[in-house]
Formats: sequence, C-alpha cells, structure tokens
Amino acid sequence: MTTSTRLLVFAIGNDLRGDDALGPVLGERIAALQLEGVRVLPEYQLQVEHVLDMVEAGAVLFVDAARALGQVFRYEAVVPDCGTPVLSHALSPSALLGVYERINRCPPPPAYVLALDGLNFELDAPLSAGAQHALDQAWAWTKPKLLAGLPLTRWEAAS
Repeated sequence: MTTSTRLLVFAIGNDLRGDDALGPVLGERIAALQLEGVRVLPEYQLQVEHVLDMVEAGAVLFVDAARALGQVFRYEAVVPDCGTPVLSHALSPSALLGVYERINRCPPPPAYVLALDGLNFELDAPLSAGAQHALDQAWAWTKPKLLAGLPLTRWEAAS
C-alpha cells in the first residue's frame, strides 16, 4: 500500500481508568480488522517522540475519550498548533502536529480526532454504560469507512 493511503491510529487512554479506556478499546477493534496499511498505536498520552511515527503516515487518526462532549462522539479535523511551547510530556493532537511541522519543516499528514464521550475516569472502574454506548456508536460509524478504505477527508461526507 502506498504512503498516501496509509493510516496511523493513535488509540489514546488508560485502560485502568474507566472510560479513559475508550481510545484503546476502539483501537483494539480497528487493529483486529487487520487492514493493510493501517497501524494502531495504543498510547497513554501523546509525546514529542510520536512525531517519528507520523513521518511515513498518509493520514493520522487520534481516538480518545473526552469529558462532557455533549454528544456520543465527535469527528473533526485537527490543525497544527505551532504557537504553544512544548513544556510537557503530554501533548494535544494539535500540539503534536505543530511539533511535526516545526521539526520536519513541512505540513503534517491530514489528521482527525475521533472523540468519544466518557463519564467516569476513576481508577479500576469499568467502562460506564454511557461510554459503552459511545463506543458502540463510534464503532458502527467507523468500521464501514475503514473497510471501504475511505480516506479520512471523506469520512464526514460519508455519514
């Protein structure tokens, strides 16, 4: 598969903290499809080093839980934030894209966030019923697009 069709999925979250496991659980489902050219990286948080993972990617999808999202899940484009200084080990997707742009002196690959609504982030808690619903809805929306090989830029239009 060519670089322009490869997809890197960052499945962000901690599976020991209740609904924070939404990213890794959805990432496991994506990985189980074993789609050529799709790479899933489960991570607790984004770090500067993840820029290296993005170099060969044609597109990047960040999957993560979000508090008080106001909807079951949200899918949106991410733009680089080059103005925020990197003072932490944990970066937002936009800050990571900004680091990519500064280091590589070129735009990052197209990137999107798939945020899933989470309610309970307590240590050792299972997924809440609301988070399970968000996971199921996001998976039902995501899986056909992955199987069809749709580029991330066309996911919203295919809804």
